[in-house]
Amino acid sequence: MPIEPLLNSVVYSLLGVVVLVACFFLIDRLTPGNLWQELLEKQNTAVAITAAGVAIAVGMIIASAIH
Repeated sequence: MPIEPLLNSVVYSLLGVVVLVACFFLIDRLTPGNLWQELLEKQNTAVAITAAGVAIAVGMIIASAIH
């Protein structure tokens, strides 16, 4: 069983997760207010939906770029 495709999948998956987290923190820095405070302390549903949408969109872009 060749190990190279499995290793490539793991490396690209980890790279994708790192880029996704970096983009999430970049979006947090670019938007006004504190995203974590809005999500955790104030439990702002609109901010949670927007953050989820951004995470899905960036994830799709990363997946397309890696594929």
